[in-house]
Amino acid sequence: MPGASPSPGPSPGPTVLVADLDGTLLAGDPDSRRQLLHALRRHPTITVVYATGRGLSSVQALLAQDPLLPPPRWIIADVGASVIDATDMRHVTALEEPLRTGWPGHDHVRRALSRFPALVYQHDADQQGRCSYYLAPEHRSPDITAAVDELGCTWTYSADRYFDVLPARSGKGPALRRLMRRLRWPETGVLVAGDSRNDLSLFQIGSHGVVMRNAEPDLLAHVSTDPLVHRPALDGAAAILAALERLGWVKRLKGVVIGYHRPPVHWSEGEWHEPCSPNGILPTLASLLDSGADDLDAVWAAATTDDDAGAAPVPTRLPLALLPVPADRWNGYFHRACKETLWPALTSQDHLIQHDAAWWADYEAFNSAFARHINTHAARNGTVWLHDYNLWLVPGLLKRERPDLAVGLFHHTPFPHPLAFRRLPAAEQLRTSLLQLDWAGFHTSDFADNFRRVLGGSPRIPRIGVHPLGIDRHTVAELARSRVPAAPRDPHALLVLSVERLDYAKAPVQKIDAVAALLEQQPALRGRLRYRLVCPPPAPGIHAYDTTRAHLEHAITELNSRWHTPDWAPIDYLPETLSFPDVIDHYLAADVFWVTSLADGMNLTAQEFLVAQAATEGAGVLVLSRYAGAADYLRGPALLTDPQCADDLVDVLRTALTMTPAQRRANTMRLIRLLTMPPPAEWARTVIAAIRDEPVPVPGGVVSR
Repeated sequence: MPGASPSPGPSPGPTVLVADLDGTLLAGDPDSRRQLLHALRRHPTITVVYATGRGLSSVQALLAQDPLLPPPRWIIADVGASVIDATDMRHVTALEEPLRTGWPGHDHVRRALSRFPALVYQHDADQQGRCSYYLAPEHRSPDITAAVDELGCTWTYSADRYFDVLPARSGKGPALRRLMRRLRWPETGVLVAGDSRNDLSLFQIGSHGVVMRNAEPDLLAHVSTDPLVHRPALDGAAAILAALERLGWVKRLKGVVIGYHRPPVHWSEGEWHEPCSPNGILPTLASLLDSGADDLDAVWAAATTDDDAGAAPVPTRLPLALLPVPADRWNGYFHRACKETLWPALTSQDHLIQHDAAWWADYEAFNSAFARHINTHAARNGTVWLHDYNLWLVPGLLKRERPDLAVGLFHHTPFPHPLAFRRLPAAEQLRTSLLQLDWAGFHTSDFADNFRRVLGGSPRIPRIGVHPLGIDRHTVAELARSRVPAAPRDPHALLVLSVERLDYAKAPVQKIDAVAALLEQQPALRGRLRYRLVCPPPAPGIHAYDTTRAHLEHAITELNSRWHTPDWAPIDYLPETLSFPDVIDHYLAADVFWVTSLADGMNLTAQEFLVAQAATEGAGVLVLSRYAGAADYLRGPALLTDPQCADDLVDVLRTALTMTPAQRRANTMRLIRLLTMPPPAEWARTVIAAIRDEPVPVPGGVVSR
């Protein structure tokens, strides 16, 4: 009833959403629209009604083109002059005739108003039972509205542009009232949603309402004191979903806990710092939560070794739950057990596995504390999304206490071959824990197959999904196009580039040896070829790569000493972390981007390089390790190299360097067409749906059982 406050909980009778299209159901970001669509699909008892100024043909075109538009059961069109049964798209004559009583006819109205040149007829609009014009605000005069009154008609004006002449008894509100009486919908079971002045009559029927943040001031002014009207600070679909949740007609999605050993920001010099790149797991999940935390009811569970970090404000809106960990335990857990025991197995370097009982005790203690940490933040029947080998013991520990949770784990790294996995001293302990997963995800089918074989022979194996991760292509492309080109360089010079963290799995020493061999074999390249290695050092405390760093720097010094001239050295070594714009500049300057991983996840830098080059019509070419996850999706045109074979490293690099700029450009364009991996936010929502064993909401993933 008018004046009553919104009732909590579901309506006892039918529930109906009546919403405008433009500025309302069609408004908001794609994630918000997708969330509303899925919420309505989960609650099929909610009847959807469109109340729009569009004609039927325009609505039908939208339904055919827009997959995020929830399908209607009824359509109030032509600003309330038409009522359509959406099951067969036929006009409901019994409802339309009373609405159009006294209508003098479209042609008569148009002739009568032809004396007003400010009224510009909408030739592009499908019009039934109305006559629609464009009208600038300054030309809306009493003479025009008086002429409409003389015709026995009414009018609406919206968006400071659209002037609609209607039958005197029509309008969105009157049409809805007749539909409600016909179908016996109670006012308490109807939620109306709108953003423009011609939606006002919807808010006058005494039902619940929601007004968009982006609504016209005139509408906001007329409904500002109505206690039945919800006014969230949200646009479009997000505002509608908030109102449905507020009324209790839609239940929130089950809570999600993101479990990763590190937070999405890093603590340094007394403050939080965001990732420099828009790509990778940290920015991917941070972006997902930052833009959609309310929908997901999510929290990011992570660890910190700094006592001050928990009290400092985080520079994002995402909810963060930090687990304090003593520095000595972190050292044994991460610096030792993760990097010196587990990492060699994952990267096919199991001869480097080191094991110490004290390290493993720290790994167990960390995983146990992390499982308890997640337990305190996970809602009943919630979803837990773990990440990587750092948390391999959490599934078993968590499921023992919380069998109600759906627990999934995505491996951004390679998953080891069964022989390498079995060489781990704690292989059976890890295997027992992984068997408690509900779902496990991977970038490639090969990694998924390794996982399946490791768990083979067990009566219950987790569901397995293959979901290759893409990058934020738009951001990379826009940034690349915005960079000021460097000064012209010698057309005979050749620049080979690698951008990678210091890690023996990236084969940095093998690359230096390959450059040395190539310069030995082809003297013509001396003075022309430069290999630039951007190689940030590992975090302090990680010693697993000390030997690699020593060998790398020795090899660089030896090669540069042998061949350098006053104005040239073959190796340009940058052991530092660069800003992402600087990385883009290096991508754009390179003739060859050289990825030589001995084992790798997707390797997002390869995708970034291709997108940057394609966006600027550059002439750089990618040489990609056949052991990188991206190679599974770029086979064919890709120049694949085997870093385990010294001769192959040299031969494939030579091939790339001898290609003409036109050949390199053509190769890159062929590879770009194969980059069909979903963008980060879409990928993340697909994975969450897979963990929950729900239909995948967006393309980009393959779920197997």
